[in-house]
Amino acid sequence: MKAKQRINRRKFLTKSAGVTACSFTAPYFVPASVLGAGDHVAPSNRITMGCIGNGERGKHVLFEELLKNAKAQVLATCDVANWRRAEARDAVDEKYGSQDCTAYHDFREVLARDDLDAVMISTPDHWHTPIAIAAARAGKDIYLEKPVSHTVAEGRALADAVRRYGRVFTTATINRSFPAARRAVELVRNGRIGKLHTIDVVLPSSKSIEERNAEIGIPKPDPIPDGFDYDMWLGPAPWVPYNGARVFWMFRYCADYSGGYMTDWGAHTLDLAQWGNGTQLSGPTEIEGQGYRPPTGTYDVHTRFHVTYTYGNGVKVVVKDGDQHIRFVGTDGWIEFGSAPTDFDASSEEIKNAEIGPDEIHLYRSEDHTDNFLTCVQNRTETAAPVEVAHRSATMCHLGIIAMDVGKKLKWDPVAERFTNSEAANRMLSKSMRSPWMI
Repeated sequence: MKAKQRINRRKFLTKSAGVTACSFTAPYFVPASVLGAGDHVAPSNRITMGCIGNGERGKHVLFEELLKNAKAQVLATCDVANWRRAEARDAVDEKYGSQDCTAYHDFREVLARDDLDAVMISTPDHWHTPIAIAAARAGKDIYLEKPVSHTVAEGRALADAVRRYGRVFTTATINRSFPAARRAVELVRNGRIGKLHTIDVVLPSSKSIEERNAEIGIPKPDPIPDGFDYDMWLGPAPWVPYNGARVFWMFRYCADYSGGYMTDWGAHTLDLAQWGNGTQLSGPTEIEGQGYRPPTGTYDVHTRFHVTYTYGNGVKVVVKDGDQHIRFVGTDGWIEFGSAPTDFDASSEEIKNAEIGPDEIHLYRSEDHTDNFLTCVQNRTETAAPVEVAHRSATMCHLGIIAMDVGKKLKWDPVAERFTNSEAANRMLSKSMRSPWMI
């Protein structure tokens, strides 16, 4: 049900309640949960949602966040694997003590429902943008897993569509809702480490993928599991014979569907780099990199990488593989945020414990990423991870991959979102999409 429709229904219920009060002489009691008293949210105020993609990450957000938040009511699950969508639907019905949740095979059926306010999209990366753009056109607000796009061109199309259709949008760059990360970035933005000059980003290494490739050898086609729509899973990606080593969680190591750790953890950590540099609505001007893609085998993303981004303000972001963390380095010290969300480190206690005054930079405050999205849907306000910011962070990941593949220093115009010195690199800003899944 749309927000406007819910408001109209509330007015109707208010008028009806007045009539009822005049019609009975005995007291008439309504449960607090119906009226939304105390910690309860009235059913008419809940955000009705469909969950598209019910794999490991999708289940986590559904089970651990949406079903525990009284602001949301999940009415639909959707997955191309029948056992996944059924498991998610059954969990929803058990939580609510009802049978109101419907399981779908095709995301278009979810988007066609006019009683859904929003969708959570947690599919493999190559499906993120096509489904999200379709959701925006269908009038749904969007919680989209990161990275928001599979290419730079997709990300631009998504950002434009979200604005065109006036949707509330967030992506799962959840560091933005970790108080320790926000505090670390605020200290950097307020000059507590002096003038920022370098941001060291270390992403997890996937060298073990090379060993896995050697074990698998040249993959042979496998039988497609019963209840799994492989053609729909592929969607816009090139058609290849089914092999179990390419799908589900392992999709992220196949370049047809993902960019490996550069787009997986890179979407999180390069987002923090953009935030700390104050360039979250822009990007670098130069990129150069070296990396290694396995020349043969099932998994063909970069398993090793070293990329340097240079910004117009002189700051350099250096990305390499190793033990995951991000370190902001300035003329007077450094601040480092690791993979643990609850704390950060600094070169001195003075820097770490420095006060930030009321007139200094205070960043967007969010303590719970999913709750922030739901609140913003209710209030029609911008989320902690809005679409343009999400697109720019994902672009950083894609630019690094392109620079490694081209093998030369690239000059980037962050306004035009084009390379100025390489048409070969510009051709990599988009990928062909298998019909009919165009954007």
